[in-house]
Amino acid sequence: MNLAHLLLRQARQQPGRNAIYNGTAPHATYGQWAARSAGLARRLLDSGLVPGDRVLLFMHNHPRYLEILFGAWWAGLVVVPINAKLHTLEAQWIIENANVRWGFVTSDVAPTALAGLERQIDVESGEADTLLAPLADFIGEPLTERDNDSLAWLFYTSGTTGRPKGVMITQRNLMTMGLTYFVDVDSVSAQDAIVYAAPMSHGAGLYAIPHLMAGARHVVPASAGVDPAELFELGRAVGPLSTFAAPTIVKRLVDHAEVAGLTPNDAAASFKTIVYGGAPMYVADIARALRVMGPRFVQIYGQGETPMVATALSRQHLIDSKHPRYLERIASVGVAQTPVQLRISDASGAELPVGEVGEVLVKGDSVMAGYWGNPEATANAIRDGWLFTGDVGSLDADGFLTLKDRSKDLIISGGSNIYPREVEEVLLTAAGVAEVAVVGAPDAQWGEVVVAFVVAQSGFSLSEQTLDQHCLQTIARFKRPKHYRLVEALPKNNYGKVLKTELRQRLLQEPTGDRPSAS
Repeated sequence: MNLAHLLLRQARQQPGRNAIYNGTAPHATYGQWAARSAGLARRLLDSGLVPGDRVLLFMHNHPRYLEILFGAWWAGLVVVPINAKLHTLEAQWIIENANVRWGFVTSDVAPTALAGLERQIDVESGEADTLLAPLADFIGEPLTERDNDSLAWLFYTSGTTGRPKGVMITQRNLMTMGLTYFVDVDSVSAQDAIVYAAPMSHGAGLYAIPHLMAGARHVVPASAGVDPAELFELGRAVGPLSTFAAPTIVKRLVDHAEVAGLTPNDAAASFKTIVYGGAPMYVADIARALRVMGPRFVQIYGQGETPMVATALSRQHLIDSKHPRYLERIASVGVAQTPVQLRISDASGAELPVGEVGEVLVKGDSVMAGYWGNPEATANAIRDGWLFTGDVGSLDADGFLTLKDRSKDLIISGGSNIYPREVEEVLLTAAGVAEVAVVGAPDAQWGEVVVAFVVAQSGFSLSEQTLDQHCLQTIARFKRPKHYRLVEALPKNNYGKVLKTELRQRLLQEPTGDRPSAS
């Protein structure tokens, strides 16, 4: 089925219902959205594009993002989303790799012509107005036939360790993700509103699908980004918002609520559901978020290779503080979402018993078709239908998955495995610690030693001695950092993930006498 059918279905049922908002101002009804997307689809095909061709979306969050997205799908095209924070040279590499023909951009993101495109359209230009002119008889405009395994979304990984890979996401993958939302994440009604503050090129944009299925409202903040004060005010104006947010965004929202003296009831007036994922959420951070903002939260775990679908930690799990294993559960990423299976495997792919630590494998209709033009990487990532995620974790007897780290982040010191996240969780409970990232540094004697990069809270002065004493009171001596680096900020990528590769590189670039050692 063509995903654009979801839009046509809603437009037939409620054409006059407001669907897309720019801040508090209505931008399009469902009928207008469908008419514009159908018009764009016809003009794309009339201009020589053919089903399966790739079109680029390289723009800040914008109300027209959704119109172009579904217009491209209506025409049977493949959308290549690029985060607006990427450099134009990075975008051009993706254009060449994916053989993209057309690109839709905003001028702040792509002020000059991008090499490799046949045609580049500024979405705020008169050219875009013409392409998106509504088609009066949109109900009669045929949807280009696409089967369930047709490519729909070619998503390039963040590429923190090299060139990004193009993840091939099909119509089936996205339909599975959309339907799963209602079962495992949250209920949605036509009265609900989803706000796109995080990049629409990522998970936040994909959550348009379940909200479109339910006929909900789609809100792009006037700032097009994350401004906590704006989001709280926007929620009060248009109704409690749902959103997808990385843990760094959740922390900003909680910080604002705390500084502004807002109560959980105040937060409930602005937010219905905040789905968080994409990076570790530490126990101390989610406990604080629940205390300050109340039961607004659901956690999901997925990857670009199984978008938004692997596990979910429900609202009920997060507030069930009387459960005897509550702390272990909120430290987990929840249980397998309905359409997938999970298992923990050893290096050969053999399943490990409950409680043992190994690589997380996922199998189901959400798993990608493979990597674009990279059969070797595909064969390495998908074996016998199982996606080898590269994440390390364990399953308990109740099916809760606790992630330890990415396999590449595991530290082996003196033959012992040390999981950075465990050390990070401990350091975050120390007074005055705002953020922390733990990495391994090469060591001639031990193989690797543990190094912690620590950011202090405003107004606090930290010392290596107090941090070390805190660790010694909580975890085994061999796990504690051998060295601490007190820094003003941690390097992060465009999605808010800490760049541990960059931290390791910093250590290697230090003068020999300053490099960490076990001494």
